[in-house]
Amino acid sequence: MRQLNIVDEALFERELVINCIKITQPIGEFYIGSIKSKALKEITFSDVRRMEGERGFESYLGIQRPLLPGRVKEISAYTKTIDACFPTAVLLSVKGKCAEFNAENNTLALKPFRSSDEELEASVPFTQLANVIDGQHRIAGLHDYEGEDFEINVSIFVDIDVSTEAYLFSTVNLAQTKVNKSLVYDLFELATKRSPQKLCHEIAVTLDKEQDSPFFNRIKRLGSAQAHNLPGSITQAAFVQALIKYLSSNPMRDRDLYLRGKTPILHDGDLNKLIFREFMIKENDYELIDILWDYFSAVRERWPVAWNSQDKGIILSKTNGFMALMRYLKDAYLFLRKEKPSQLDFSEIFQRMDFQDEYFNTENFKPGTSGESALYRNLLESNALRD
Repeated sequence: MRQLNIVDEALFERELVINCIKITQPIGEFYIGSIKSKALKEITFSDVRRMEGERGFESYLGIQRPLLPGRVKEISAYTKTIDACFPTAVLLSVKGKCAEFNAENNTLALKPFRSSDEELEASVPFTQLANVIDGQHRIAGLHDYEGEDFEINVSIFVDIDVSTEAYLFSTVNLAQTKVNKSLVYDLFELATKRSPQKLCHEIAVTLDKEQDSPFFNRIKRLGSAQAHNLPGSITQAAFVQALIKYLSSNPMRDRDLYLRGKTPILHDGDLNKLIFREFMIKENDYELIDILWDYFSAVRERWPVAWNSQDKGIILSKTNGFMALMRYLKDAYLFLRKEKPSQLDFSEIFQRMDFQDEYFNTENFKPGTSGESALYRNLLESNALRD
């Protein structure tokens, strides 16, 4: 018990001084500065550290903000990449008794507070100086960061009430607009270094713009229909997500290696799943385009009416039909046991199937992943993959 008390006392003897500027806006005054990630982890508290009971602005809003392990893992991996960046501020709330601004040198001192009467006013140790209004996943994602100093820009609100915390939280989250995934992949065109994402984007662009391609005018580059797109076109995001899983088990890590001037290793995952990884590593991009071109040309040749149909009830060339065919591509490719199968090779497989064009309709295959899975299962059960 004596050692525990010593530890407790130490939490009231530390303080954190940060350089910052005072900002005045209609909501009031707050402070903008930067805090090293290690210190930020030490002074913040959020759901993951809080005991059950009063939950501040979460109770005010009637919400809970559990940390999402998958999101934390994703951010943690991102922090280890060569160009990791958190450009937007983490929002913190600090009690007035724990903050002292020095206008002469523009510093904000964050200090613990020792209460003389815990029943009237709770003490605030160093590890609970700041409440996280927004940014808890970024902070948690930095938990195991061991690189050089990672400074996080913060906006610190001093002595605001719970309703203001709730307002800031709701405003930030309601105002956020998710970036269209197709637009994200389209921006990889601007990248100067190779990556799985950039390669998939370039393949999508090539297949969309070449007039003889089975995907001519069928890929929506920005995620929404452009003037040239055919009805029922798939998004670039769908195309990339279906292809990239055959190139990399960890696209972020591979991209980071390329940015560092290195080439990812071939055997970084199950090559029975990463069927096109070798094409990426050896930069045989045109050969990979040929395979996709020939595979879907074989589909178009076998079921021309269904593939070219603009009827919303025919799904073969729509998103769930495309995704099922991309899943089947792996099985067909492994069955053929050729590095670069031809259109004829794929055509021989599809010719063994008894499905007619009208079979690929929304009555047999419902929209969404259930229809995709059903079509993929039926393709496999057709027994076309036989010697």
